[in-house]
Amino acid sequence: MGEIQNHRDLKVWQISMDLVETVYRLSRTWPNHELYGLVSQARRASVSVPANIAEGAGRRRTGEFIQFVGIARGSLAELETLLILANRLRYVDGDARDHLMSDIAEVGRMLTGLIHSLRERQTR
Repeated sequence: MGEIQNHRDLKVWQISMDLVETVYRLSRTWPNHELYGLVSQARRASVSVPANIAEGAGRRRTGEFIQFVGIARGSLAELETLLILANRLRYVDGDARDHLMSDIAEVGRMLTGLIHSLRERQTR
């Protein structure tokens, strides 16, 4: 991994931003009584992923970056759980769920790869 100039250069940040947009669009169709519950929680969890990547990239130490990428992974797992719940409550159909789960898995793989790359850089 080369030197990161800006968090916006990271493909994982770009894709996680796309995921946030998808979650916002999809959650608009959820019941109004969920606005301050599941809608709000899913949106916050989705935003937390690119936000923590950005915050970590802005830190001076690689160890701090790794910590924030770990937090992003936790938020991604939270988002996955909330989307499974939304599907169980029939707020999300199977196709939308499958598409989102695929996106979540891709971002998860990328976050894991970023952590491995950062750890390698840290040991040099």
